[in-house]
Amino acid sequence: MRIKFGNDYIVFDVQYGKGKKSTIEIDAVGHITVKVPKGTSEEIIKKNVEANGKIILERLGRVSQIREMSKDKKYTEQGKFPYLGKEYSLNELIETNGISNELIPDIVKKFYIKNCKRIINERIKIYQKHLRVEPKSVKIVESNSQWGSCTWDKKIEFNYRLIMAPIDVIDYVIVHELCHLVHMNHDRSFWRLVGSVVPDYKEKQAYLGRFGGYMSL
Repeated sequence: MRIKFGNDYIVFDVQYGKGKKSTIEIDAVGHITVKVPKGTSEEIIKKNVEANGKIILERLGRVSQIREMSKDKKYTEQGKFPYLGKEYSLNELIETNGISNELIPDIVKKFYIKNCKRIINERIKIYQKHLRVEPKSVKIVESNSQWGSCTWDKKIEFNYRLIMAPIDVIDYVIVHELCHLVHMNHDRSFWRLVGSVVPDYKEKQAYLGRFGGYMSL
């Protein structure tokens, strides 16, 4: 879900549970989870988030500052790396014992590229069958400007940094590019097709807009 608060959008996930109280949690990446009692209406959830909007944006601001401060420590034991929407320490992603510091950045990058290729290949099979399309080729590339692209001759590319996002955001980018096999522009028909598979695609776009800068090495 998402709400507009002032000039900003607050994007959050909702978890329904057996508890009687509502809570708002923000993790180290800035991902917001609103936990509410089962049966809570969407209207009440949004009003609760809106009532706490100022505090939420302040917390997100602090998270952003902490991330900026920690960039210099990225390839140390204290550094944190985003992977599938969560943060992990270096030794949780790769084996670091006996590896020189000079080699670690290259090994980390290869880890991301390898796993991005694996996840994309798994997920794209699901959606190309659903949309009844088939790309001519699928490649994992490095890009500073695009999460994905599709050429007129049905060749699709995905930015390896996409593996740093949650799986539902990855799915959105996959669906976006596959829909270009049907509509090569971004007209209403294109977005209607995207929305038929990913109804909350605007929330996925907002996630990439907010955290895209953090999803880098």
